[in-house]
Amino acid sequence: MISHPDAGKSTLTEALALHAAAIASAGAVHGKGERRGVVSDWMEMERARGISITSAALRIDYDGHVLNLLDTPGHADFSEDTYRVLAAVDCAIMLLDSAKGLEPQTLKLFEVCRARRVPVITFVNKWDRPGREPLELLDEIEQRIGLRPTPLNWPVGIAGDFRGLIERPGGAYTKLERTPGGATRAREETLNAQQAARAEGPAWAQAGEELELLAEIGADYDQASFLAGASSPVLFGAALPNFGVAALLRTLIALAPAPSAQPDAGGRPRPVQAPFSGLVFKMQANMDKAHRDRMAFVRVCSGRFERGMVLTHAATGRPFATKYSQAVFGSQRHTIDTAYPGDVIALVNAAALRVGDTLYAGPKVEFAPIPSFAPEHFAVARATDAGRHKQFRRGIDQLDTEGVIQVLSSEVRGDQAPVLAAVGPLQFDVVAHRMAHEFRAPIELAHLDYSIARRTDAASAPALHALPGAEVLTRRSDHALLALIHNKWRLRVIQRDNPDLTTAPLLAGGLETQD
Repeated sequence: MISHPDAGKSTLTEALALHAAAIASAGAVHGKGERRGVVSDWMEMERARGISITSAALRIDYDGHVLNLLDTPGHADFSEDTYRVLAAVDCAIMLLDSAKGLEPQTLKLFEVCRARRVPVITFVNKWDRPGREPLELLDEIEQRIGLRPTPLNWPVGIAGDFRGLIERPGGAYTKLERTPGGATRAREETLNAQQAARAEGPAWAQAGEELELLAEIGADYDQASFLAGASSPVLFGAALPNFGVAALLRTLIALAPAPSAQPDAGGRPRPVQAPFSGLVFKMQANMDKAHRDRMAFVRVCSGRFERGMVLTHAATGRPFATKYSQAVFGSQRHTIDTAYPGDVIALVNAAALRVGDTLYAGPKVEFAPIPSFAPEHFAVARATDAGRHKQFRRGIDQLDTEGVIQVLSSEVRGDQAPVLAAVGPLQFDVVAHRMAHEFRAPIELAHLDYSIARRTDAASAPALHALPGAEVLTRRSDHALLALIHNKWRLRVIQRDNPDLTTAPLLAGGLETQD
């Protein structure tokens, strides 16, 4: 799921799980009264701030199908986690707020979907609150991102006065009735056209006129166009009271593409029938506070996974045992014995693995690594208690491996004062909180006056490091040399006066970062 912050991703995730009977009652990000918080937001900071900080992997079994649903952070400061997740999915749900439409972070994430050729289903959320006209929202989608919207259902009643949904094609009308607190499935009643006209009056007539207009302009669903990324099926609903969520779940089952051959690092497709292979797209530590374990989330790309099988770690050539493999639902987990292409499995005690690694059985295969993004915020981290330096180093190394933060170092600064590099400043809050509460090594952060990172090489590094307004450090995760520069104006001066020095933009997912 991709969207701008506060569009309702986590709430919709809960609602989908509720309709699939994966949970007993749905939660809300800001749980009130008897309504609990969402299962997928399991970190203490997520529950305290009411935002998603880390991606959550939820396995849902519904109507003979398995959905591996990944709820991603919407806040731009955690977008790198979202980009990694998009390397592991077959389809994306683009979630729009009915009042706000396409927002900046949604646009940014959609461009990554376009670059990765991930087909997109659009869900217009919060139709139970005042918002914009539905035709206006469709026009915005087509005009701003060039994606032809093809509504599969249509709301009866304006935003804020949500009566029900008309299915396209067919015209079946489902009247919706709110349940107390929205924590259980919304009650649905199917009416024929005559009954609906009597019940809804002018709202029904207006919806009929809008449907006629959609038919005239040919806004009908086409599977080939959807899979090619030229069009997007659109559904309307409201996740909080569970309106329209069942229709979205049925649409995912019917239209979302099944797993297909994934290209390896050389561009050769890896058939799903080939021996097992999997891509590590996420690392997470300390999900189980009792055991302080480290978990690798792996998307199965090909073959059949069986718990206990010994795989090969492509980066090192070493064997990797899979005795502890689990399916994860937020912070809840259970042992999984088998998995197939498209499934997400969590491997426990995966200290040797990093984001972007490949595991395989049989003939060697390696998928392209997942790039890191260009950081824009930098701070020096120091332990506040010198006696806990061992815990400090272990915590910083762990968070670096997870991809929570990028860790840069140099001989000048030493291991006791690594530089932390972040896409957004909220990442520093997460690091400080986790260092204090998970690793018992509180830190202090001294922010640096840099805003740009560029890749350089060994030949250029000494000269760049000697220039005012620049510093060269080594990124621990891949040993890349990064030149940190005060701002874009200083970068332009350096490039103008030193054209032979390497200051290459950092790339991610085929997209060049902004200067």
